[in-house]
Amino acid sequence: MPSSNPLPPKENALFKRILKSYEHKQYKNGLKFAKQILSNPKFQEHGETLAMKGLTLNCLGRKEEAYEYVRRGLRNDLKSHVCWHVYGLLQRSDKKYDEAIKCYRNALKWDKDNIQILRDLSLLQIQMRDLEGYRDTRYQLLMLRPTQRASWIGYAMSFHLLEDYKNALSILDTFLDQQLKHATADYEHSELLLYQNLVIQESGDLQFALNHLDIYSAQIVDKLTLKENLAELNLKQSNYNLSARIYEELINRNPENTMYYEKLIKAKQLTTEEDILDFYLKYAEKYPRAMPPKRLPLNYATGEQFKNLVDKYMRKALSKGVPPLFVDLRSLYKNAEKVRIIEDLILSYVDSLKKCSKYSESKNGPKEPASAILWVYYFLAQHYDYLKQTDKALHYIETAIEHTPTLIELFVTKGRIYKHAGNPIEAYRCLDEAQAMDTADRYINSKCAKYMLRANLIKEAEDICAKFTREGVSAMENLNEMQCMWFQTECALAYQRLGKYGDALKKCHEVDRHFSEIIEDQFDFHTYCMRKMTLRSYVGLLRLEDVLRGHPFYFKAAKCAIEVYLHLFDVPLKDESAEQELNTGESRTFKLPTFVPDITQKLIAFVGFPTKKGITHLHLSPYISDVAPLAFILLPWLKRVIKRRCQGLG
Repeated sequence: MPSSNPLPPKENALFKRILKSYEHKQYKNGLKFAKQILSNPKFQEHGETLAMKGLTLNCLGRKEEAYEYVRRGLRNDLKSHVCWHVYGLLQRSDKKYDEAIKCYRNALKWDKDNIQILRDLSLLQIQMRDLEGYRDTRYQLLMLRPTQRASWIGYAMSFHLLEDYKNALSILDTFLDQQLKHATADYEHSELLLYQNLVIQESGDLQFALNHLDIYSAQIVDKLTLKENLAELNLKQSNYNLSARIYEELINRNPENTMYYEKLIKAKQLTTEEDILDFYLKYAEKYPRAMPPKRLPLNYATGEQFKNLVDKYMRKALSKGVPPLFVDLRSLYKNAEKVRIIEDLILSYVDSLKKCSKYSESKNGPKEPASAILWVYYFLAQHYDYLKQTDKALHYIETAIEHTPTLIELFVTKGRIYKHAGNPIEAYRCLDEAQAMDTADRYINSKCAKYMLRANLIKEAEDICAKFTREGVSAMENLNEMQCMWFQTECALAYQRLGKYGDALKKCHEVDRHFSEIIEDQFDFHTYCMRKMTLRSYVGLLRLEDVLRGHPFYFKAAKCAIEVYLHLFDVPLKDESAEQELNTGESRTFKLPTFVPDITQKLIAFVGFPTKKGITHLHLSPYISDVAPLAFILLPWLKRVIKRRCQGLG
C-alpha cells in the first residue's frame, strides 16, 4: 500500500537509501539521508522519515531520541504502516512484546498483505505462545506465499502445537503431494518425514505411524532414528518378534546403550530373574568389552547369584583402578541385602590383599597390583559415607591417603565426607589441598570454589575461579557473562548466611536474568529451524522453554530470595541506612529483583501469612511483574514454612 503522505521522486529515492542503509547496518549513512529529507521545510514533519530516523538512532543506542522521533512520526502519519511497524520494532527491542504485537496489528490495518510485518508478527506470537494468533498469521503467509516451503511447514506446525493433529497432518500431506518424488536421499526431506511421523505418533495412531515409516523408510536418511522408532512402535503394537530383531541390530551397532537391552527384554517378554540373567550372560559373551551386559544383571540378581556377579564385577574394576566404581553401584544401595553383600565382599578384599595381595586367599593365580588395596580403601570410604557412618569413612580415606598421598580423588572424597558430616570449613580445606596438587584441573578448581562458597569464603572462591576466567575482567563479572549459575546460586546462599541480603538478592536477580536471556535466544531459531527443517528439534526446544523456569538453578535462586524477603518481613529493617545498604549491596546501585516479590505476593495472597494479629499479606516491593509459573512450584514448600510458623505462634 502506498504511503498516505508520499514523497516526490528525489526525496523518495533518498528514503529508499535510508531503508537500504538500515538493512546493511550503515546507520550513519541512514542518518545523513534522513537529514537531507527533513532539512527541506516541506518534509520536516514527514512521518515515515522521522520513524526511520528514530529506528536508526535506536540501533546506535540513543533510545530516548529514537522514541521521540518515532512517536513524532506516528503523530504526523497515523495511517502509515511503516510508522507502526517501526514503533513495533522499537518495542520489540525493549522486550515489550505485547506492545509490539499491538503495533504490528495496527500496521496490518493499513497494509494487510505486508509479508515482512506478518513474519515479524508470527515470530512474536510464537515467542509469546499465542498459538491461535500464530495459526492465523501463518495462514495469511501461506495464502500470500503458497509456493514457499516455510509457509506450509509453519502453518502445519501451528496446528501441531495446538494439538490439532488432524489438520496438521492434512496440511503436511497436501504439501508432500506437491513435492517432486525424491529418487535420492535428501536430508531436509528426510527430516520432514520424521517430523510428520512424530505428529502421527502424538495423535495416538501408532499403527498408522508404523505404516508411514515402512512406506518412506528408503527416503529417511537418519537410519538410527528410523530403527529406534520402528523398534519402539512395533513393541507398543505387540509385534514382539520384529521389535526384538530390530533391537538386536541396534545393540550390534552400539552395545553400550543400556536402553536397548531393557527394551529387548520387554520385546522378548522375559519376566523371570533366571531368564533375564541368562539373557545378559549371553550378551556378555557376545560383547566382552561392553559394560551394560555385565552391570545390568546386578539390578535383577539376588542372593548367592548376586554375590558371585558383583564379586566378579568389583574385582575387575578395582584391579583396573576405576574411580567411579561406587557411583556405578550406588543405585543398588536401595536394597539392604545387596548393601550387606557388597560390604562383606569389600571387607574381605582388605583382609586378603593385606595378607597375600589377592582378593581371596583360597584362589591361586597372579597377585593383584599394589594399587588394588588403595581403590578398595577408596570404595569403602564412599560406602560408609553413603551409610552416614562418618568415623569409618574418615578412617578408610585417611588410610588411603597414607598409602598414596598424591592421589587427588582421595582429597576430594575426604572433603565430600566432611561436607556430608556438616563441616564445610574442613571440607573446603580438603578441596583446597586437592586443588593445589593440580592447578590446571578446571573441575577440581570449580569444586574447590563451590566448597569455599559453602564455607562462606566468597572472596577466596572468586580468586580461585579467576585462574580460569578471562584476563582483564573481574572473576565475578566474567562468571556472570558466562552464565555460570552454579556459582551464582551458591554465592547467593553464602551472602544470605552472612546476612548480606542486598548482595544475595542481586545474585538471585542475575540467575533470573540468565533464564530470561535463554528464553530470548529462542528468537534466533524461529526462522532458522523452519529454513533448515530441523523441525523435531525445534518442537523439543519450544517445549523445553515452556518449562525452563522449573530448572533446579532457578528454583534454588527463587527459594533463596523468598527466604530473604520472609526474613525481612519477620525482622524489618530499623533505619534508612540499613535499607539503603540492602538495596545497594556495598554501595552499588541495585534495583531489587522483580520476580521474587511478585511470586511471594502471589503465594501469600493464596495461602495467607499467620501473625499474632491474624492472617496478613506481604507488600514487599513496588517492582512487580507477572511471572507466575514458579508460584505453583514453590507453593508446597511455602505452605510447609507457614505451617511451621503457625505452630510457633502457639
